[in-house]
Order: sequence, then C-alpha cells, then structure tokens
Amino acid sequence: MKKFKKVVSAVLAASMVMGLCACGSSQGTRSADTTAATNEAADQASADEAAQSKAASDVKVGFIFLHDENSTYDLNFINAAQEACSAAGVEYLLKTNIPEGQECYEAACELADAGCDIVFADSFGHEDYMIEAAKEYPDVQFCHATGTKAHTEGLSNYHNAFATIYEGRYLAGIAAGLKLNEMIDKGEIKEDQAKIGYIGAYTYAEVISGYTSFFLGARSVCPSATMDVTFTGSWYDETAEKEGANKLIEDGCVLISQHADSMGAPTACEKAGVPDVSYNGSTESACPNTFIVSSRINWTPYFSYIIDAVANNTEIPADYVGTLETGSVELTDLGAAAAEGTADAIAKAKADMEAGVLHVFDTKTFTVKGEELTSYMADVDTDADYTADTEAIKDGYFAESGDRSAPYFDLQIDGIQLLDTAF
Repeated sequence: MKKFKKVVSAVLAASMVMGLCACGSSQGTRSADTTAATNEAADQASADEAAQSKAASDVKVGFIFLHDENSTYDLNFINAAQEACSAAGVEYLLKTNIPEGQECYEAACELADAGCDIVFADSFGHEDYMIEAAKEYPDVQFCHATGTKAHTEGLSNYHNAFATIYEGRYLAGIAAGLKLNEMIDKGEIKEDQAKIGYIGAYTYAEVISGYTSFFLGARSVCPSATMDVTFTGSWYDETAEKEGANKLIEDGCVLISQHADSMGAPTACEKAGVPDVSYNGSTESACPNTFIVSSRINWTPYFSYIIDAVANNTEIPADYVGTLETGSVELTDLGAAAAEGTADAIAKAKADMEAGVLHVFDTKTFTVKGEELTSYMADVDTDADYTADTEAIKDGYFAESGDRSAPYFDLQIDGIQLLDTAF
C-alpha cells in the first residue's frame, strides 16, 4: 500500500519543497522567402510552449504518507514524489506519519487549503478519508494508492492507482526458486526441505496476491517448493517482523521473503545466514551475505502522469495500472546471494510476460483444494458485504488488476500454509 535511494533528512523535515525547470524552444533556419505568416506561426508555437510550461510549473502537489523514510514502503513513494515533481518543476508538500484515520482527512484538507491541485495518499486505510475530502474539494484531484472504490464512487476527482507488482514478485520468486535449487544441488537441503517463509502484514487481497505470485515464481523453477506464511497485523512493525522471520527459520524455512515494510526480517536473515528476498528496495548494504533481490513499484511514472494530466486539463482514469512496460514494476540488481543463472532466467520470464505468453496466475500452474479453477467470481466492486461480482478467470488465467487497479486475487492455493489468519 504501499516503498529506493536514501532521502536527505533535511528535505523530509521541510514542509514545502519547490523546484523550477528551465523552459526553452528552438527554431531551425528558414530560407529567405519564408513568409511573415510562417514566422508568426513559429512565434505563436513558442508562446504556446511557454504557456504550457508555465501551466505545468503552476501545478502544486500534496503527498500523504503512512510512515516516513524509515519505512521501505513510504520511502519508495517519497523518492518517486521528489523525482517526478523535480523533473516537472512543480511545487510539492509532504506530510509523513499520517495514520489511517481522521488524521488523513485533516491532512488532505490542509493540503487542499494550501493550494494543492493534486493530493495523493499512499495507504489502503486512507481511502475513505480521501473520498470524504474529494467530496468537499471538487476542484482538487485526489489520487490514492491501492484503494478499491474509485470506479464505484463515481467522483470525477477521485482516482485509484496501482501496478502489476504481482509480476515483479513472480520474477523475484524465480530468483528464490533458483536459490533453493542451488542449496539442493550443494547438498545443503533436500528437495522436500525447500520451504520458504513469508512475513505478511494483513490477509488483504493485495498481500495474498503478492505472496501467491512470489510462490508461483519460485515453484516454476523449483517444483518441490512449499511456503509458510505468517502475519504481523501491521504494515510496519520491526519487532514483529523480526520475530516472525526468526520463528519461520526455527520452523525449517530456508529462505525468507516479506510483504511488510521494515528491516526486521532482512536483518534477522542476515544474522541467521538465511537467504532473503526483500521488498521495495535493496537491503544489500545491511544484508550483504543474504540479500538476493527485491521487487518494487516505481511510482515516478504515475506521479508524472497525473501532474501532466492536471497541467493539460486531461482526464485521470478512475483506475490506473502501471506495468513492466511503463517502468512501473522493477527489480533491483541481484545481490551476492543470488544463484548462478538468475539474471538470464528473470530476463526470459520478463520477456515472456511482456509478450503475453506467460501469465502469473495461469490456472494450469496451481490448484485450490486439489482442483484446477475454471471459474472464479472475485470481489471487484467492493461493497460492505464483500460480494463476489466479477468473473476473474479469463483465457485460462486469473486476470489480476484487469477490472480494477487494486489486487483482488484472494484464493488460498495448495502448497501454501497460513500459520496465522487473525489479521
């Protein structure tokens, strides 16, 4: 709901950061008989370009973050916000450590009152408060990551956004599966000991979609792989995430991954000497011996898109889905713990995804209670009763994020054991 370069603390502490971009135009040489009308048209084009640039520089963006730079999830958003706004030459405001409660509504209103044309929030639980603010400020565009209600609310100024991060997690899973194979080949574990441990935050569809796609990627190259999943009940709880990782390792998990936002699990893995696949950015500097790879959503393309849309008065879709092709889904460089051949295997799978010949949730690659899925009604138009309303199996695969930007894969497939579903 979520999380790459270190942000300078002084920048984060500032309530407002402004950037200016230089604007310019060029004209090619004309022949001597070029008419005055042509020159006038060129001058008008230059004026139009300047006017458009001025309009872009007048855009002001406000950002609401659940945590701060200490959370890998929020840091990923913060870096993208600064990159996109600096490139566009727009003014922006950052609000960090905003809980998923009334504080979000108040922060959104403060940003709108401060003249922001766009207000963006980065966590699932911010949604209802963003919608409330959107109704109060119809001339401000409110954009929200991982929400589910934009396509049913019918507000022209409220929008959801996400990316096909399940594809990135699948690719990271391939790296995990190849590491398991390496451990088997070296005699460090037996085939039936290829057990992955996974720390999840909540039992939301986003988390289920994430750990399932990761597992399917691992099993695509290591068929004997299984996975245990534990939950912390928090997006960011370093102690709980570290304890979760240690418990999974004690229970025989030989590789750990996560959908949680602190360094708790990676540092536990480094101490125990257990390979780790992190999320939202490289943890290699802190875990040089165990880090394999990390997937992340690059939010810069989306932020650039909405800034451009407001500057040019064009429509922002209710649901935006970033992809591998748009540069919205990325993997970090491989760490020293990655197995030989990992880069080539990931590159091939990525190319197959982009060509449409590899689908992460291909129904031939998994079963639910021993049965292959031929039909599944997913809860896409989320209501209070979480009513299943949309056929998700299309052309032999679960079409995740095809009917809404936020994930709605919520199936429990065979091979994955949930250790705690209290959350």
